[in-house]
Amino acid sequence: MLQPNPAALDFLLTRRSRPAKTLIAPVPSHDELMVLLTAAGRVPDHGKLEPWRFIVIEGAAMARIADIAAARGAELGKSDEDIAKGRGQYDQGHLAVVVVEKPVASEKIPPLEQTYSAGAVCLSLVNAALASGWGACWLTGWPSHDAAFRERAFGLAADERIAGIVHIGTEGSAPPERPRPDIAALTTWVSE
Repeated sequence: MLQPNPAALDFLLTRRSRPAKTLIAPVPSHDELMVLLTAAGRVPDHGKLEPWRFIVIEGAAMARIADIAAARGAELGKSDEDIAKGRGQYDQGHLAVVVVEKPVASEKIPPLEQTYSAGAVCLSLVNAALASGWGACWLTGWPSHDAAFRERAFGLAADERIAGIVHIGTEGSAPPERPRPDIAALTTWVSE
């Protein structure tokens, strides 16, 4: 028997990430954030491997990580624009959760499905934050894909990757609605 939850469906149909640069203080307390992380952890996780973990960045750690991104960008010969963009989310941020993909050796669960699980955690964390009244967005950026940055900034092991950096805070301004995909044009129905 169906038990619809119209409020949840309406939330999903109208949800909208908030640009990180528009998020201001205050941010969730540790206790409030633990509720959001618990909700985020309720994702598809074939084999119960938990192929992901969280790193919470707050306070002075934001500035430290921004400096690491700038230094790494200079080492790589990135343009001033790329360096500014790479450090910007940390310069402007107040609280972020790094969702780290940490693969688990498994004969049954392919690595790609573990990657999907980490991605699902990112979206679930954004949705949990939005449902709780916070503004949130999921970012990455060039530093996230650089092994040296990941190790220096977050102490990630060589086999760990950043699935996403989820910024959470108070919505400073409402973003305009953006164009959405034409679902009918992107859907194929197969009946036979």
